[in-house]
Formats: sequence, structure tokens, C-alpha cells
Amino acid sequence: MTTLAFDDDGVDVVYEGTEFRLERDLIEEATEKSYHDVTDHEVLKIVAEQSNLQGEPRRIGDILD
Repeated sequence: MTTLAFDDDGVDVVYEGTEFRLERDLIEEATEKSYHDVTDHEVLKIVAEQSNLQGEPRRIGDILD
């Protein structure tokens, strides 16, 4: 299971029991988008290519509002 916790500076991730942080700049570089326009599904794809995406994608900007 993967857990994502978003804030203005990046995302705290727990992936298969390992905790780490994806910084905002890294996410923007990987997606070639503004941080607030990136979706939670896109972040999951950065973490694990074979992610099990469920539900509608949500923009980080909407999550933080």
C-alpha cells in the first residue's frame, strides 16, 4: 500500500513500508508541470510504475485548498 501526504513543499510517501519525501522541485521536473497542476495519480506513477490507480485523479492544488 502507498500513502501520500501533500503539503506546499512536496509529498511525504510511505511505499511498501519505506518512508521518504518527494520535493516539489523533483515532482515538477519529473512531470514537466507546475506543482499545483500535478495530480495524485501522477505522483503515484513516479513512486511505482505499476501503481493501482483508483478513483478520479485530483490536482495537488485542489487537495491543498
